[in-house]
Amino acid sequence: MSHRPAPKFAPSHEMRRLRALRAYGILDTPREAAFDDIVRLAAAICDTPISLVSFVEDDRQWFKAEEGMGVSETPMDMSMCAHAILEHDVLVIPDTREDERVCGNPLVTGHQALRFYAGALLKTPDGLPLGTVCVLDTRPRELTDIQVDALRRLARQVMAQLELRRIATEAQERETRLGALVAAAGHDLKSPLRTASYAMDRISRNADDDTAKRLVTGRQALCSIDRQLTQLLAVASTGAYVTSDATARLQDAFDALESIWRAEALRRGVTLRFAATSLVIQGPSPLLETLLGNLVSNALKYTPQGGEVDVHAEIAGHAVRVSVRDTGIGISADKQDAIFDAFQQVDPCAEGLGLGLWIVCQVAASLGGRVQVSSTEGEGSTFWVDFPTQVDEIDQEPQMAPAIVSSSRS
Repeated sequence: MSHRPAPKFAPSHEMRRLRALRAYGILDTPREAAFDDIVRLAAAICDTPISLVSFVEDDRQWFKAEEGMGVSETPMDMSMCAHAILEHDVLVIPDTREDERVCGNPLVTGHQALRFYAGALLKTPDGLPLGTVCVLDTRPRELTDIQVDALRRLARQVMAQLELRRIATEAQERETRLGALVAAAGHDLKSPLRTASYAMDRISRNADDDTAKRLVTGRQALCSIDRQLTQLLAVASTGAYVTSDATARLQDAFDALESIWRAEALRRGVTLRFAATSLVIQGPSPLLETLLGNLVSNALKYTPQGGEVDVHAEIAGHAVRVSVRDTGIGISADKQDAIFDAFQQVDPCAEGLGLGLWIVCQVAASLGGRVQVSSTEGEGSTFWVDFPTQVDEIDQEPQMAPAIVSSSRS
């Protein structure tokens, strides 16, 4: 069978994805121990000869770290990770010769003959896929549930490192003490990864029944990174975003988000609706889309099949209020304050880094807004943001414009 490269996202979505990837400043940077530790861990845990931290650009896939591959990048038409970023979870291909997406790939048909692939997504806090943490083998095989979960956790650690890098860069540009804080924390943040790596390296390639217990050591070390990053990012959050005199049309943001999240809502069996609006707010459009994108992502994540997510805007006093309502699992009263902290999640086992609502708060503050929540456990939640403005500057809303139904499943 002839080889066909992976299809790309719609142009607008692909542009946003590539812009997000390049904004992290990770492409073509030198090797770093923290990322090398990640691929060593992945290879040891999954018992594979090859492991990569791979970023998918427009014309190539570039490896920030690699174990056993021997190259730093490959052309896009040879990329298996380009197929993985189209998925919503870990992509596992037990036998590449039996999968029509990759069976004609030169990496499968060539001398090295890669026969197995598994990749966990590297996703921004607002859901844009950048690449994968992946493992490959020269023989067909399967992964255990423990190994798949470990890949997800390692992917989270890569994204945590990228967020740390972003904050460090912004801190240096503002000439604040945050740069020194991040640099001083660097060694302490890498040590837990090395601890986990050494623990995993001692696991035999032919692991016995004791494997699961020994994996606990590595997991505890990785969890330590989460705790340290929580403390660091909480301190570094001040001034993470800058204000702007630009204005943003809410309808433009709604249209962009409807395009991005339509497929995810359909996959989850959730009805996603955006009510038409003519309102505008002060601030740049990318920040507004980041803020609302995180709220929509959060709502979809915690809404079960058959549920609904509604987004609408209205005038509330001297403010423009944008609300995201869902019929999801809800949030208990004792957790509603903590969910806005960095690395906090309603469900600790859910996908993502737990940065979404923290980012929402930072962006809202930079735009002069305030985020609030009303939720009943088992019934759903409503998050809303009030953007300050003057009544005489607000366009009047159209009369009950029909809702835009983006995704549903009967």
